Amino acid sequence: MGDLRIGIVSPYSFDVPGGVQFHIRDLAETLIGAGHDVSVLAPASETETLPDFVVSGGKAVAVPYNGSIARLAFGPRSAARVRRWCTAGDFDVVHVHEPLTPSLSCLAVLTARCPVVATFHTAITRSRMLAAGKHMAQLVLENLSARIAVSTHARKVQVEHLGGGAVEIPNGVPVAFYRKAPPLRPKPDGPTIGFMGRYNEPRKGFDLLREAFARLAADRPDLQLLVVGRGDPDVALAGLEPRIAERVHFLGAVSNEEKAGMLAGVDLYVAPNTGGESFGMVLTEAMAAGTCVLASDIEAFKSVLDDGRVGGLFPTGDAAALADVAGRLLDDASLRTDYVEKADEWVKRYDWPEVADRVVEVYRAAIEAGTDRR
Repeated sequence: MGDLRIGIVSPYSFDVPGGVQFHIRDLAETLIGAGHDVSVLAPASETETLPDFVVSGGKAVAVPYNGSIARLAFGPRSAARVRRWCTAGDFDVVHVHEPLTPSLSCLAVLTARCPVVATFHTAITRSRMLAAGKHMAQLVLENLSARIAVSTHARKVQVEHLGGGAVEIPNGVPVAFYRKAPPLRPKPDGPTIGFMGRYNEPRKGFDLLREAFARLAADRPDLQLLVVGRGDPDVALAGLEPRIAERVHFLGAVSNEEKAGMLAGVDLYVAPNTGGESFGMVLTEAMAAGTCVLASDIEAFKSVLDDGRVGGLFPTGDAAALADVAGRLLDDASLRTDYVEKADEWVKRYDWPEVADRVVEVYRAAIEAGTDRR
């Protein structure tokens, strides 16, 4: 029954979307669809176009964080906006994401007078927590009514490093949206590999895929590579022979519909990430789109792919192994089909309505526990 007033806080700006922002947006839309009253607070400039349910928590500032550049909001003005939002919302529960990030989530934990639920997306350890400020971080953790971790690894860190447990609830994916997506047109002729992410960011592993693609393309004159995401194509193609480089197609930042179309249209989606991932959102999206997936065997990806039962795995950082496994999958349509059929059933556990129901159970438990701080 949809009867809760829910405040959700994003530490990251919506102007450069990432996995956490997509998670928050989809969760909010699913909860609103179920009848709940939802408001999302996120860093944003006054001129930024935001969904109707998103409120600006102040101008975002780009800072290095977690191996990337994050757009955060902090300081007295942001703190004042958080207080006004909490007061105006009169929420039954506030759900913050990445509460140890120095941004709005941290401020909301210390401001809210209702139960606070936190979702941990990244596997932050105590050493990193201490570097961020021991006393502030500990105060934030002590003010949480319940914790959610998006993966087994993220939950393990909660238990071993942050002095508390967490309910494991994975990131969601709108399965129906991806399943009905028509393949992106025009599609290059020949078999196609797909990649999505910030391809100039080392941990995303595009350099490995570039090397593997060069090996594969040498014997497959019609093989193509589609790349979605932000970065500098000239840097990404450095070292490739022109005849190979011309078969790499950069689509840039795309809409959700175009992203779904790319995933639905490629023969093989490859995630060569080398680390720093706590889940694997794009893997679930590709599975929902009906595409065979091949990923590095980092712990988060192994979990999403059920230890290789519903998608291929290769040793992290090994371009030769990536080329070998990708070659076998490209050459064996029946093997790809077998993975896709198994993934079609497996991915249902990540469908947003099911995931959102589990999140609401945590909300209700926190409310029932009587941790209202007003």
